[in-house]
Amino acid sequence: MLIQLTTPALLFPAISLLLLAFTNRFLAIASLVRQLHAKYKANPEHKLIAGQIENLRLRLTLIRRMQFFGVCSFFFCVLAMFFIFWDNRYWGSMIFGLSLILLLISLAMSLREIQISTRALNLELSDMEEDLKS
Repeated sequence: MLIQLTTPALLFPAISLLLLAFTNRFLAIASLVRQLHAKYKANPEHKLIAGQIENLRLRLTLIRRMQFFGVCSFFFCVLAMFFIFWDNRYWGSMIFGLSLILLLISLAMSLREIQISTRALNLELSDMEEDLKS
């Protein structure tokens, strides 16, 4: 397959927007951790807090990895452009392929993080349902 210099450049806006979304997720979770800390200080025996702590820790790890793979994808995308610019299309294509694989890994982790965040919301909802029933 013959790729042009503009082919990897097409990913720039997508990767940039993904990194922005990942950063926003991180900031939202940081806010949740601070709220949870305040809730824990007010009531350390609350049964829901342990599940939320585990959930948030896993989400933070996933977001850090999502950001890592997203940045690596961006890096290799730029590197591929350099190789294509230097007329080494073979290595440019291989490195661009690696960039796409790294982007897929980042997206897969993002999907997993969304599933975990949904589980966290279900914990909150079940806690409220128990309060309503009693």
